[in-house]
Amino acid sequence: MLRTVDLVLVCAMIAAATLTYQIKHAAEGKLSVVRELQAEIKLQEETIDLLEADWSLLNQPSRLQRLSTAFEAELGLKTIEAAQMALPGELPGRASDFEPQIAEGETDATLTTGSVTP
Repeated sequence: MLRTVDLVLVCAMIAAATLTYQIKHAAEGKLSVVRELQAEIKLQEETIDLLEADWSLLNQPSRLQRLSTAFEAELGLKTIEAAQMALPGELPGRASDFEPQIAEGETDATLTTGSVTP
């Protein structure tokens, strides 16, 4: 009887050790995947920072002014004059051009106050 209990306990210990090893191995695999993803994220963040710095250098007003002056003839760039701007009356879709639509049962007072009276 004692021998059978010992064998069962030894088998249970071996099964528990095997299960523990498998769980540890799977956790180490997942940890390596997490570390790879963290490295990729860090690389992407550094790339974004570098690109933002490059973008800010490329968009400096002094650089753009030099380029526009250098390539003015080739690009046909000209200074905007006040006469080229549109007058407010020439703009399409002004709010004053549209009349408010009154739904059935509403009055002009309802539209101006925003409250509905029964």
